[in-house]
Amino acid sequence: MRSIEAHISIFNKDLNIDYQLIVFMDTQAHYNTTFEKKTAPEKKTRNEEFEDCAFIDCDFSKASFASCMFTHCTFTRCNLSMIQFDMSQLDHVSFIDCKLLGIDFSQCSDFLFSVSFDNCVLDYCSFTGKKLRKMCFKNTSLKEGDLTDCDLSQSVFENTDLHFTTFKNTNLSGADFRSSRNYQIDPETNILRKAKFSWPELAGLLYKYEVILE
Repeated sequence: MRSIEAHISIFNKDLNIDYQLIVFMDTQAHYNTTFEKKTAPEKKTRNEEFEDCAFIDCDFSKASFASCMFTHCTFTRCNLSMIQFDMSQLDHVSFIDCKLLGIDFSQCSDFLFSVSFDNCVLDYCSFTGKKLRKMCFKNTSLKEGDLTDCDLSQSVFENTDLHFTTFKNTNLSGADFRSSRNYQIDPETNILRKAKFSWPELAGLLYKYEVILE
């Protein structure tokens, strides 16, 4: 158990004074720990820190982690569907062979946000507004996801299914879609400079024009 210092600002309208309070919150830290076949805790997990930890065959579906820190952690064969990472920090977190249905990653802290996915199911997930430069989606299903307002420049979508995933105001410059499929991306509302595509999936850039390609 250790203490984290948090700064809270309270403004008194009557006196026109901005009070700066310092609050010390206790947090439980886990270092280089393996969690295997664990289930979701009944209560919301708050202010816990996980560094260099491995989660294997865990079922954290519908669990809630608020203001937690995950640093250099790996999740393998875990069910994380509908998990909530409210203001939690994901710093170099890898997901391998995991089920992650319906997660709103936009709720995560933007600070040091870095994740990767290998052979995962990410259907119905949202990354709205996230900076995801050089992110790697490998052998992954990301159907009906939301990548609106994301920075995905130089990211790689390797053998990834993007059926009905939303791209809007998304920076895809230098991104690699050569082995991905089923994407529909509007070149007029997204940045595609030097992005890589392959035929015949390239037709996904022309979907709204209803052209016939033979």
